Amino acid sequence: MSTQRRVRVAVYGSTDKLQWDAFVRDSKNGVFLFLRDYLEYHADRFKDHSLMFFQNDRLLGLMPANLTESALVSHGGLTFGGVVSGERMTTPLMLELFDALVSHLRECEVRKLIYKAIPHIYHRLPAEEDLYALFLHNARLFRRDVSSTFIASRRLRLKKNRRRPLEHARKRGVQVRRSQEFAPFMAIAEANLASRYGTRPVHTAAEMELLAGRFPENIKLYAAHLQGEMLGGAIIYESENVAHGQYRHATGKGMELGALDILMDVLLHEVYRDKPFVDFGISTVDNGRTLNSGLIQNKEGYGARATVYDSYDLNIEP
Repeated sequence: MSTQRRVRVAVYGSTDKLQWDAFVRDSKNGVFLFLRDYLEYHADRFKDHSLMFFQNDRLLGLMPANLTESALVSHGGLTFGGVVSGERMTTPLMLELFDALVSHLRECEVRKLIYKAIPHIYHRLPAEEDLYALFLHNARLFRRDVSSTFIASRRLRLKKNRRRPLEHARKRGVQVRRSQEFAPFMAIAEANLASRYGTRPVHTAAEMELLAGRFPENIKLYAAHLQGEMLGGAIIYESENVAHGQYRHATGKGMELGALDILMDVLLHEVYRDKPFVDFGISTVDNGRTLNSGLIQNKEGYGARATVYDSYDLNIEP
């Protein structure tokens, strides 16, 4: 483990916004979720402690993060976080960065780091130096969620049980188009989650409209309609490499008419046919220990296969 301290750590402040956002856009593994206008939409819920790493006063990396009573989390309001780095990042340099990070946490009397690694499908260049640094620091993999991903270069055939409802939707005249009707769609999502799981969406309709307004090229709603009635839809979080399905829901009538099947067909084979990856989210609960078999079978029936989202914890010795 390197004992040098050439990497300096600074806590993000509001005056750093332009530098932070520019680095995210030019990084090898950053996505729009790490831009300050996204991170701060729920600033009232999280005590921000995002970090900036410098080498000889040159910005080397970033880490979106928040403090809890017991840990630094990267980041509690995101599915994944971790160190955002540029082309200059090498494995030895990442080891120095982690040494500096651990020293910073020790000085702040933070006793644990919760680290949500950025899945490889979001990397524009290989960026898994942080995983090696975590390994050398004896971090523990405590959560592994399974997501369902489609690869543009090799789309698998639909299973028969997915082809039938697709043909039914086409015959009935169900149409898919981009929509700005976030509130009606989120009402469908709320009803579904409440009835099936007794939960609520992570975002309210107002938050979803706010974020879509801030990031119109990244957050999009595609909805299935029949004679003007919304039957269902999907909110897509679009980054350079990945179109991620943040929400995907249909009404009871929509399910009967194959609304989600025709929606998936349009997204996969028209809207995002040239996108390297289309990811439709995790099908696990209980820190990844429990698999929702019905949910993942549905996604894999369209031809998706597994990508894992990993989280680590690292104890910081005094």
